[in-house]
Order: sequence, then structure tokens, then C-alpha cells
Amino acid sequence: MSTRPRVLLADDYPDMVKAVSRLLALDCEIVGSVGDGSTLLETAQRLRPDVIVLDVNLPNVRSLDVCRAITSANLGIKVVMFTALDDPNVRKAYLEAGASAFVSKLASADLLPAIRRVCADRA
Repeated sequence: MSTRPRVLLADDYPDMVKAVSRLLALDCEIVGSVGDGSTLLETAQRLRPDVIVLDVNLPNVRSLDVCRAITSANLGIKVVMFTALDDPNVRKAYLEAGASAFVSKLASADLLPAIRRVCADRA
């Protein structure tokens, strides 16, 4: 991908959104953020990011359902799960729901390479 990936952040902790924004700022264009699952699909349709960085635990709507909705909407948006959970069953469920990558918040240095990888897969 020749341009910087356009990223939408979905996390209900404002401090986490700020930290991830700083982490990705030099290499990605942060197009927005949402703090709950109920507005994520509409926001994604409006902003058309390349990637959504999605927390597993969002209020109002299960993140798994949102992940499925985004990937089944055929918008061409990749979903990268970003969570502190380290459960192989959770990882498997999200990958089966269409997520392109699953990154631990404890290994945040892996987030940018995951975004680059899923964007390269789009090309």
C-alpha cells in the first residue's frame, strides 16, 4: 500500500484510544474513534477506513457481532482485534467471524506490523 492506512479505532477507554493513536500516528491516518459497538458499523460505512482496530470488550453490542457485521457487509474493511484477553477460543471465534488479525494489548508493538500485513493483503 503506497499511502498510509486509514484506521478507525474502537475502544471504550479514551486513554487507550489516545495511546494507540500516538503509537500509529506516524504510519497511519487515524480517521476517527468510537467508544461502543452500537455506532461502529455506521461510522465505518461513513468514514470507509482501511482497517478497524477493534477491542474485544465494547459496551452496548458484542464486539463479535460487530466484527461479523463489518466483514459480512463487504466494505473491504479489515478488522484487527486488539485486546488484553489471551484466550485461544476467543481468538479463534474472532478469526472465524472475519477478523484479519488478533493482537494482544500486552504486545502493542505488534499492532502496526499487523495493520501493515492486512493492508498488504488487500493489494
